[in-house]
Amino acid sequence: MTAVKIPYDQLSSEALQGVIEEFVTRDGTDYGEVEVSLETKIAQVLGQLKSGKAVIVFDQGSETCTILKSDDSVLNGIDACRM
Repeated sequence: MTAVKIPYDQLSSEALQGVIEEFVTRDGTDYGEVEVSLETKIAQVLGQLKSGKAVIVFDQGSETCTILKSDDSVLNGIDACRM
């Protein structure tokens, strides 16, 4: 994977909102039997980004973003992007 970590606070508020919203509305991101509003999902992910429990990763090969838990082994060797 040719990827870089993108510090959430280096994105514009509109870009950050778009990345998070796209992430929480992907197939397979359901919260189970309990219905959770889009706003709540976005707030939860933003809180995880701010606390360092999650990071935004940009894959240069596919030109896509994803959000991963900060302890995900996929992140080993991926450096932060310097903007």
